[in-house]
Amino acid sequence: MKAVQVKKPGGLNNLYVSTLAEPGAPGPDEIKVRLRASSLNFHDYLIAVGKMPSDDGRILMSDGAGEVVAVGSAVTEFAVGDAVVSTFFTDWADGDPLVTGFASVPGDGIDGYSRELVVTKANCFTHVPAGYSHKEAATLTCAGVTAWRALVVNGNIKAGDVVLVQGTGGVSIFALQFAKACGATVIATSSSDEKLERLKALGADHLINYRTTKNWGAAARDLTGGRGVDHVVEVGGVGNLPQSMTACRRGGHIAVIGVLTGMSGEVPVAQMLISELRIIGLAVGSRCHQLDMIRAIEANGIKPVLDKSFPLEGLADAFRYQETGKHFGKICIDI
Repeated sequence: MKAVQVKKPGGLNNLYVSTLAEPGAPGPDEIKVRLRASSLNFHDYLIAVGKMPSDDGRILMSDGAGEVVAVGSAVTEFAVGDAVVSTFFTDWADGDPLVTGFASVPGDGIDGYSRELVVTKANCFTHVPAGYSHKEAATLTCAGVTAWRALVVNGNIKAGDVVLVQGTGGVSIFALQFAKACGATVIATSSSDEKLERLKALGADHLINYRTTKNWGAAARDLTGGRGVDHVVEVGGVGNLPQSMTACRRGGHIAVIGVLTGMSGEVPVAQMLISELRIIGLAVGSRCHQLDMIRAIEANGIKPVLDKSFPLEGLADAFRYQETGKHFGKICIDI
């Protein structure tokens, strides 16, 4: 079978296409999946370029979707022909997040889905939403579940809340869609007026260009009549926190899900205390979160926003396109 792997120390020029032996028949509690699609996340990029450690020859990509081609004798949840999508943490089914680090994450601690076939435990996949293509399903594993957990699981979002989303990546767009499905008002930011208009078409109620509006946190607060927003889906990390904290109401919730502005830095603790903010870091979610999200997607008819697609052999080019920041929604891989 064909696969894309990365040589140490990483870097897009160190991605290579290989031919590996096809995996054999699944064990009793396993399934064999013919992978058809994947999608890019910032986490995948960090592994590919060597900014997060991984083994030499790692098969990349945490997101994988395809169809079941064989099932083990003890598997009852899936049948041959079922369309399935991977889970992010292969050993976190439900309950509190007991996993530490990324040792159980495909494309990181274990081999991922930039390949044609995989045999794995059945609980490493779920069914896909009804009517979803393989590419659409492949956007859910990381970006979809992260946005769902940020707003629904940790944020307890309700109708009438105000949500601030940042940029036009996969998590932010899913957050916009989930927030609107819950009856919330959405304030969206971007550095591009063209992208802001596309966010408006997706349901964003208020738009802020953070390049031309430097104090966008205060601008977001002003849009609420001075009360402040209830939730911020923080994709930038520490560099954005002061603005996000300014945007929040007293007791507001900030879900820190990204590190686009850096891995570490100063945090205005006094502002956090005075405003009594809930700042919660999170890394994706459990299999149960994914199943709950899929039910909500089906109930509300939500579809992911897809940008460009690249063939499996063009994975390095897909990452180069990701580096440009020109994408709107998810970049996909056809397998």
